[in-house]
Amino acid sequence: MSNDPYSALGLKKSATDAEIKKAYRKIARTHHPDLNPGDSTAEAKFKAASAAYDLLKDKEQRRRFDAGEIDATGAEKQPERKFYREYAEQPGHGYGNTHGYEDFGDMSDIFADILRQRQAQGAAGGAGGGFGGGGFDARGADARYMLEVDFMDAVKGGKKRITLPSGDNLEVKIPEGTRDGQTIRLRGKGGEGYGKGPRGDAYVTINVRPHKVFKREGDDIHVILPITIDEAVLGGKVPTPTIHGTVNLTIPKGASSGQTLRLRGKGVKRGSKKGDQKVELQIKMPPEIDADLEKFMQDWRKDHAYDPRKGMTS
Repeated sequence: MSNDPYSALGLKKSATDAEIKKAYRKIARTHHPDLNPGDSTAEAKFKAASAAYDLLKDKEQRRRFDAGEIDATGAEKQPERKFYREYAEQPGHGYGNTHGYEDFGDMSDIFADILRQRQAQGAAGGAGGGFGGGGFDARGADARYMLEVDFMDAVKGGKKRITLPSGDNLEVKIPEGTRDGQTIRLRGKGGEGYGKGPRGDAYVTINVRPHKVFKREGDDIHVILPITIDEAVLGGKVPTPTIHGTVNLTIPKGASSGQTLRLRGKGVKRGSKKGDQKVELQIKMPPEIDADLEKFMQDWRKDHAYDPRKGMTS
């Protein structure tokens, strides 16, 4: 990963949370390995953006990075690194060649190189190899996946399975109220560790498919509800869909298209918090205007005409 997570997302340090999320989603949707098979450049850019987003989306981690308390991987800054470099530059210590490791980039790659070197030495008959002939333990690499889920699975929660390139399955628990673009961390579901090191983690980024009726706005749900002319004029109770099931909504007399009614607590539930459902009314004309309706409206217009556009034109 780049030493600067902001540059990995093409942003400046002053970027807002919304700009960070937007930049990550743009890169994820254009550079994901599934969309660019065999393109190592696209894969590298996606991995760098994912790691940057994981760091910067957490307000506390972002604050600590900006303050210089942690590095771009989220690790604590280690003053020993300066000592290591000073020591490595001295002649005769056996670690003089540090080319390629100056910035301590992807540690999993470094450990992989070391492991390959040790295996090669073992195959050549060399006992032990580097590090004084002893083994080493290191955490496995993290794995990153994208998972597309239905709208209702995201807002209500559920379980989904990902088929890995190896053919194995990974079960992902979708928490209730999951947002589009949210990343779920699965501890210990990443790459194998080195030696006695633990497995890495798996990070699953969720893409939520749009719903034909419901639209999410934060934790609120927006619905456009068609009503008839008589329901708009006379009012009454109208069956209305919500993510929790159908309810009867009271339409006031004289309702207009564009008028919005609120169903409290019928939105997305996250923990102890519940959003609302906003119902936008839309008056729909009948499929055909029959003679009775036409005559009624002609007679009504004679004595009750009004101008809803008054004041719009000079």
